[in-house]
Amino acid sequence: MTEKTIPLLPCRTELIQSVVDFYTALGFETTHLQKSPYAYAVVERGAVELQLYGMKDYDPATSHSSCYVLTEDVDGLHAAFRSGLKAAYGRIPTRGLPRIGPLKDMSYGVRQFLTTDPTGNTIRVGQVISGEGEEEPATAPKETFARALHMADLFADSKQDYPGAAKIIDRVLKLEDEQPTPVQRVRLLVLRGDIAQRLGDEEGARGWLEEAASAQLSAEERETAHDALARLSDLRG
Repeated sequence: MTEKTIPLLPCRTELIQSVVDFYTALGFETTHLQKSPYAYAVVERGAVELQLYGMKDYDPATSHSSCYVLTEDVDGLHAAFRSGLKAAYGRIPTRGLPRIGPLKDMSYGVRQFLTTDPTGNTIRVGQVISGEGEEEPATAPKETFARALHMADLFADSKQDYPGAAKIIDRVLKLEDEQPTPVQRVRLLVLRGDIAQRLGDEEGARGWLEEAASAQLSAEERETAHDALARLSDLRG
């Protein structure tokens, strides 16, 4: 017997069409859409199916609804989603609603990105990146700056606690007895600039991002920091 899980996600009633349009931009097909007697939609992309139901007083700004999609090609999906959003919106939305986040190798063994629809539902798309012979996800790192990146990512993306994430980064960047590697420093600065933008601190964001852009990295370090540098380009663009 084969089972299938289908997430049911809430949607502000009057936003049902804009939500469907968002998923269309991501390459989903709308297999059902009704606006009365109540709003309900079904979108599908390959084996992934999402069902959305309308709620009259639903507040997208306070939404915590989400689901996780596992894939074997997270880089390909991220590129396809970005391309579709740019075609639909004329730009790649990285803030507000809707938005798509950066690709990141998480310290718990998953390479992932987050995308959030116009009504606040967050779809996490990830791919397991366990190393050779490794069956268990990686634990939280113990090294100071790797742990700070790990915790700040969790606060920013999983908890959406941007002030908390900012405090973690600010604390470690002020350390005098320890210094991050050049790649760690760039990653911390880019994430701090990203968080500042999300908090509406444009001046602060500009400073963090300019500092990241001025970092001198070797070719090997630039390859290692590829995801952070791609995010830096997005945020400065």
